[in-house]
Amino acid sequence: MFVVSNRVAVAQEETGEENIANQETYVPKKGFRAGLYIGSYFANQYTANMYDGYGFDIDGNRNNWDNSLMNQKINMEYGGKGYAGQTDQIAQVLNVDPQSWTFGPTDMPTNMRYSPAIMLGLNCIYSVDVKNAIILNLNLTNLTANGNFTIITPLQANSTQINDRIKTFSIRGKEQRMMLQFGYQHLFGESEKINWFVEGGLHGTLAKFSSNEVLINTLRIDLTSYYNNAFYSSALIYRKPIGFGLGVFAGAGVNINMNPKFTIQLLYNPTYERINIGVNPRLKFQHSVGLRAYYNF
Repeated sequence: MFVVSNRVAVAQEETGEENIANQETYVPKKGFRAGLYIGSYFANQYTANMYDGYGFDIDGNRNNWDNSLMNQKINMEYGGKGYAGQTDQIAQVLNVDPQSWTFGPTDMPTNMRYSPAIMLGLNCIYSVDVKNAIILNLNLTNLTANGNFTIITPLQANSTQINDRIKTFSIRGKEQRMMLQFGYQHLFGESEKINWFVEGGLHGTLAKFSSNEVLINTLRIDLTSYYNNAFYSSALIYRKPIGFGLGVFAGAGVNINMNPKFTIQLLYNPTYERINIGVNPRLKFQHSVGLRAYYNF
């Protein structure tokens, strides 16, 4: 009885180890998975010029110089040129005499560029079989566009350099993007742990012009804020552009089955889409790289 029971115990132990090994390598052929995405987003620079300080009127048309946000704010509202007796706040922060500085059309920004941004999302996938799946992704990002503009100041008494009159300051714009993707994903290879994959499908982006501001030394000016006082019968009318555009996306990367419950994917994801805000929107490439982490239900 002792010998028989010992053999049964050994057989049960081996069977348990085999079950554990099978569980560790088990990959569901069908099923739903949901998870989170985190990555870096590199926006095309085409729409960055929306934040160059001109702005748009209530009908969505780009302002000319006279009606531009920077002219209205820097010269008229803060520069003391809107009405007689108005304080010249620009001269105060520049430490020059009132009305001795100039800001004109040639001083406007011309070098607006987006900075790389963090992108977060909720990504879902339904595996039709072990190789093929339908994917649905919702990703969000906040972009920042940066540039420079100039103000011409009086030549200092101890300086002989004309360039000393040109002072450079920063302008910044912020934009929100919400991206929806619906498409197909295919795995390559026979490994139950690590596989290459490709994906593609339809891509839609809801983009919103969020803010636009300039910084002149310590003076921060919100270009998009409405203003109204005794000398203005109505506020400066401004509408922040918002729009939805369609395109396509593709992707390639590595799929790693960590265990029966968790899968991660490292991927590169280019899109060809229209950011439908501003003047004359066009189809342009955007790029992102990131990590997905799925939970297998």
